[in-house]
Amino acid sequence: MRLFVGCAQWTHKSWQGRLVAHPLPPHERLRAYAGWCNAVEGNTTFYGIPARDTVATWAKQTDPTFRFVVKLPRTVTHDRCLVDVAPDMRAFLHAIEPLGPRAHAVWIQLPASFGPADLPTLARFMRRLPADHRYAVEVRHPAFFTEPDATTRLEEVLAPSSAEWVPFDTEVLFAEPPVTDMEREAWTRKPRVPRRSVPLTDRPIVRYLGRDDPERTAEGWQFWADTVAAWLREGRSPTIFIHTPDNVDAPVLARRFHTDVRTRVPDLEPLPEPEPVEPLTLF
Repeated sequence: MRLFVGCAQWTHKSWQGRLVAHPLPPHERLRAYAGWCNAVEGNTTFYGIPARDTVATWAKQTDPTFRFVVKLPRTVTHDRCLVDVAPDMRAFLHAIEPLGPRAHAVWIQLPASFGPADLPTLARFMRRLPADHRYAVEVRHPAFFTEPDATTRLEEVLAPSSAEWVPFDTEVLFAEPPVTDMEREAWTRKPRVPRRSVPLTDRPIVRYLGRDDPERTAEGWQFWADTVAAWLREGRSPTIFIHTPDNVDAPVLARRFHTDVRTRVPDLEPLPEPEPVEPLTLF
């Protein structure tokens, strides 16, 4: 029984000297983050295929039980819309190979313009994927959440590959008007779709976005704490990513979520203990 929790990134300026040591070389920041969380969203790969040697350093900084959900490059999902992408896919899968078991899933995040009419394209793409990886698909078109036929058709496309549907829960963000600059920015950028909590596999993945107020964020995830506890009792191994608009306290909140679930499922394995951070001094 294992619950993976993490954040949208493994480094953030506000964490340095507060949650992780400072100064900390870039090649050690993932190791420090892995003391707080046991999973991370691999968003960096969206902007370009990383060098294989770079990925190897990610593996060296993490325990084999650590998990990455690595996002496909935007050239595949957004620029070419899953068409004629074989060279990029080969290069991407080769690049992430050093992660080994740490590669929890290949994350296929599709643009909001990708709607039900595009499902045949997704089906063709999924059929060509190698079976030695798990896959997770995130959609943002409202029809997949509000039209039962579109929901069913997407689930049918994902089923042959045993791919998961990744929900991005933004209900708490949009429940009340924004009160910080980062919340206002998130209101213009984040998807506003209904919450979905139906797992398709034994490894559900959820992205949860709260508010910059940590207490409001924790209040809003109680639904997910209950849901994840139920999944664990069913024998599933969920992965939950905790976001806030500013992400200042994201690692702390991810651990707090894990603790909330452990109060419901006491047999859940605890997270590792973070490395102590020496207080900042003037000299």
